[in-house]
Amino acid sequence: MMDLCDGVCMVCGDRSAGKHYGVMACYGCKGFFRRTIRSGQNYSCRFQQKCSIDKDQRNACRFCRFQRCLNVGMEPDGRYQNYMDLFCGKKKWP
Repeated sequence: MMDLCDGVCMVCGDRSAGKHYGVMACYGCKGFFRRTIRSGQNYSCRFQQKCSIDKDQRNACRFCRFQRCLNVGMEPDGRYQNYMDLFCGKKKWP
């Protein structure tokens, strides 16, 4: 089982910024998902929907990146939950 303090973005493999839209995600993928949902954007893939989505090439194909977001379980109505702050002691409670 992965340690939440050393989380990895489930979409691209970059360093996670916490749990966003139901999954561990980096700021880039969180923002991309949010913008796509809010704008209602429809993307298309030029490469038979087989693009590699990693931290170096995540911006190459928006269609495949959005599909990856959905495939790993990102939910449009998912709430922001930064479990790293709660469990890793980054947030100071009064």
